[in-house]
Amino acid sequence: MNARPPKKPRDLVDGVLLLDKPVGLSSNDALIKAKRVVNAKKAGHTGTLDPFATGLLPLCFGEATKFSQDLLEADKTYLATVHLGITTTTGDTEGEAIDTRPVDVSVEQIEAALARFRGPILQVPPMYSALKRDGKAYYEYAREGIVLEREARPVTIHALELVSYEAPMLVIRVTCSKGTYVRVLGEDIGAALGCGAHLNALRRIQVGALTVDGMVTLEQLQAHLEPLSLLAPVDTLLSTFPSVELTAELAKRFLNGQRLALGKEPAVSVPGQEGRVRVYHDGRLLGTALLGEYAILAPERLIAFQG
Repeated sequence: MNARPPKKPRDLVDGVLLLDKPVGLSSNDALIKAKRVVNAKKAGHTGTLDPFATGLLPLCFGEATKFSQDLLEADKTYLATVHLGITTTTGDTEGEAIDTRPVDVSVEQIEAALARFRGPILQVPPMYSALKRDGKAYYEYAREGIVLEREARPVTIHALELVSYEAPMLVIRVTCSKGTYVRVLGEDIGAALGCGAHLNALRRIQVGALTVDGMVTLEQLQAHLEPLSLLAPVDTLLSTFPSVELTAELAKRFLNGQRLALGKEPAVSVPGQEGRVRVYHDGRLLGTALLGEYAILAPERLIAFQG
């Protein structure tokens, strides 16, 4: 019996891939495929997209995973196609139709309905979701025909605009806070219009400050002769933070976890406001830190350098 060839060891790959997730693939499956192509030892994504959804899925490799939490908390922007007149068990195309109603609504009625959902709102999570109760996901209860009482949760719709309307299809652009279910928003808009609705398509086009610029498909990644060249640097995730450039001696102390009194360092330019900053030496990212009162720099998440 022939022995299997040894597996190729994983590489220490650091960077960010702005993946255009295809329809029909879970976020985790997309991550596994991309991780295999770049042969990365460590990887993670920054917020799940449902299998039926497409668009921007930032994937973090190596040291970039240390900074992925910020994108999990970040606002997201979507283009959503709402199919008016039909409600489904899941609120999207993956479910079965449970009610059909005639669609006779005007653009003016749609605009009035959208206005009701801008700003802080309460949203009831869907049964077909990964939220858990007693250690069991809601969608597992739903598949057993069990409907649980769910408490409405506060979310914020920062922007909600009508892109196009050709009955029964309504296209909206929505920017929302973490925890918002666009499927539920589509259903609620349909309910407000009196005809019901479900999501026909959903595409994410922005996560925090990251946009579709530079986004690549799995096919492009797999076909590229040098797939690592498609990765953006780790500090792509930190572009909204002010930066601090340290001297060699201060950089050494910073990487050892020491707090630095930058007000006493004339060679260091200090940002004019307190808060989180990205820290460099000689143009190389060292990590993030909290800049506090009296220009005290407290290390937060540090890059681990090899060799």
